[in-house]
Amino acid sequence: MRDDPRLPSSPGFWRSPVRGLRFTSVLGMVLLVGMTVLFVTGLLSYAAYNPDLSPVNDRTPGKGLLGFYLVDWPTDPHWLYRLNQGVHVTLGITLIPVLLAKLWSVIPRLFALPPVRSLAHALERLSLLLLVGGALFQFATGVLNVQLDYVFPGSFYTLHFYGAWVFFAAFAAHVALKLPKALRNLRGPGDEDGLRSPRPAPPTVSRRGALWFVGGGALLLFVTTAGRSFDGVLRRTALLAPHGGADPGSGPNGFQVNKTAVQAGIDPVEAGDDVWRLVVTGRTGTVRLSRADLGRLSLHSAALPIACVEGWATSDQWWRGVRLRDLAALVGYPDGPPDVLVESLQRRGAFRRAALRANQVADPRSLLALWVNGEELSPDHGHPARVIVPAAPGVLNTKWVARMTFGDL
Repeated sequence: MRDDPRLPSSPGFWRSPVRGLRFTSVLGMVLLVGMTVLFVTGLLSYAAYNPDLSPVNDRTPGKGLLGFYLVDWPTDPHWLYRLNQGVHVTLGITLIPVLLAKLWSVIPRLFALPPVRSLAHALERLSLLLLVGGALFQFATGVLNVQLDYVFPGSFYTLHFYGAWVFFAAFAAHVALKLPKALRNLRGPGDEDGLRSPRPAPPTVSRRGALWFVGGGALLLFVTTAGRSFDGVLRRTALLAPHGGADPGSGPNGFQVNKTAVQAGIDPVEAGDDVWRLVVTGRTGTVRLSRADLGRLSLHSAALPIACVEGWATSDQWWRGVRLRDLAALVGYPDGPPDVLVESLQRRGAFRRAALRANQVADPRSLLALWVNGEELSPDHGHPARVIVPAAPGVLNTKWVARMTFGDL
């Protein structure tokens, strides 16, 4: 029955003349480089959230040895997260045609009989199952998070974190098994190992043409996605990316936002200058500051971007406000600020609270901003006050700040 051409387990069922080891090896080498970069930038993005600092930043349990790379996220260069996440998301979307073409090129092997010939073959098949399933899971959840504000059930950070480790373990095992053969196939023809059809259909495109087609699809996704990390004309090329298109409005506050005041459930009365007070707590007690009080403190400026996990970013905006380390000094930390827990007025959405490490608080560019580009913050950009920290993910730059608690978290 395995040779019945009507069954997918038969080599004669798969008739495309494009399939072959050289074709799949080219795709495999592209994915080898691309997937490695995706894995590294993904881990760095996860580390940027400082998940070991406080459970308000991340609730992923039992990271154990998998969290070996988690360190205090640096504040230099100030565009670090913008670059890292732009590469991660743009490259991930760009590689989708390559991944699909690779899976299509080796699909006959998924139906090969017998399914297991030996213990070594069983381990190889298991690694292949984890590889294919892990790749599809990681790409699917990543795209859902980027395009739809994440509609997949469960915690994106937890699922994507553990999914990445499962996938990359299978990926590393697969590379170790297949890389020598792939390199031989790139240098010259070899055993087709069941990929070439014994009775191929008439060709409609050459293998080189198929590779150009896959490359063209990847290039199309790149040019319609990468612009999200820039302003002006380039942003309008991001046709397939959220936060693409024209800037939201004009003027000093006319740059991208991730969450509007309405979406966050901000009460305009509670955020009004006459009612709002910033509560700052630390070693020596608690102080309450109005916006006017903050305006009478020593003010500083910094040019910093906003960069989000979805991969979009703004250019540097000119922020002005009170240094976080000066607020720490007000409540008993004049010689070096500790970590801080920042709480927002927002009623809906994630990251209503966020924690920052001492090195982030101490950076002289880390501000509780009151103005941007020479104008008061708009409601959507966090009026009456918001945090802005160099190299931090956008969700840690808390908007509509209500309370700051300095000390051990």
